Amino acid sequence: MNSAAALDIAYVRSQFPALATDFAYMDNAGGSAVLRGVADRVRDYLLTSSVQLGASYQGSAEAGAKVIQARHAVAELINAAHPDEVVMGGSTTHLLQTLARALAPSISADDEIIVTNCDHEANIGPWVWLCETRGATLRVWEVNRESGELELDDLQGLLSDRTRLLSMTHASNILGTVNPIEDVARRVHAVGGELCVDAVAYAPHRLVDVQASGADYYVYSFYKTFGPHFAVLWGRREALLALPSLNHYFIGKTVLPYKLQPGNLNYELAYGCIGISEYLKDIGARLGVQGSPREQMQAAFDAFELQENRVAERLLSFLRARSDVRIIGRPTVHGRVPTISFVLDGVQSEAIVKQVDHHGIGIRFGDFYAKRLIEHLGLDKMGGVVRVSLAHYNTLEEIDRLIDALTQAIDAAR
Repeated sequence: MNSAAALDIAYVRSQFPALATDFAYMDNAGGSAVLRGVADRVRDYLLTSSVQLGASYQGSAEAGAKVIQARHAVAELINAAHPDEVVMGGSTTHLLQTLARALAPSISADDEIIVTNCDHEANIGPWVWLCETRGATLRVWEVNRESGELELDDLQGLLSDRTRLLSMTHASNILGTVNPIEDVARRVHAVGGELCVDAVAYAPHRLVDVQASGADYYVYSFYKTFGPHFAVLWGRREALLALPSLNHYFIGKTVLPYKLQPGNLNYELAYGCIGISEYLKDIGARLGVQGSPREQMQAAFDAFELQENRVAERLLSFLRARSDVRIIGRPTVHGRVPTISFVLDGVQSEAIVKQVDHHGIGIRFGDFYAKRLIEHLGLDKMGGVVRVSLAHYNTLEEIDRLIDALTQAIDAAR
């Protein structure tokens, strides 16, 4: 069955109230539109269940059940083996700092930690801090300037029996490239190390499967995946149990996930996240899939990917045809997500974006906190890149509007 042909874009867009206007939103890597079902659940929790958990009275018990339901829904969404592997918090940045703090006592001067230079700083800074604090050696896996890729041969030269951790992105928020996480995991595990994956730029476009990824830790933000400003850190149960408790002294090492969630969780946002998986299962069912919830969610993402490829290829085709434009990343939809960055010869990226602003279209310019990559590629002198980040609810009509606006902006810049 061609699931993409059956994807009802009008129905899809109706689930996102922010898309009801004529504004063409193409800054989805900065934060997606939010599902009505997510907002409804947040509202429901705040108005009916905003009490402290753990009491014996009925309202507290019912509120606690909602939070447990949310944890189970997220575990299903990411395919965690155990619900208590799901650690939630305010942002990916915060959760990665939490993980670095928890790992710190086990890191010594004999250890090496590998980061990439194409990650968001949220997945570099904590590991720089950890090396500085514990005396470990930091190694950097750099993007090949010619290929624009993280080359596995380069990684092999960095790995050794001293490698304790490699931390990297599943998909670059600048390049859009989907990295071969499973292959990397095998190589890291072969030398006795662990793998931490930032999936913020990947999770809006592919169904996450933490078990299949081979990662030991996996983190991303729900506000990039149609939900609230909230995030999840998954870890293999054995790896999480080995970490110390960061909570009160009476919350022991075995108390997952609470030992890594100091203070109260944001209960209403956790409950709102159930709306994400409900939406995916609804789309899967509308595509005719009557199988398991994971099968329905996979069908939804398969349809999303084909829709995203249609709109992304329309834009990439326009950019490829211009001799004065340089695409930063793969020039076709193969092996990438629809986060598309480019620069215009001799023109500051800001000038292009501010011209497009006048057309009721939302795109962005800058380094997007992947500052090390922008500097590595020499793009800082351009003020960073122009970035168009698409989602499955974007349409070909919106892309055509953008192409017209970009053409006018480029002409004006010349």
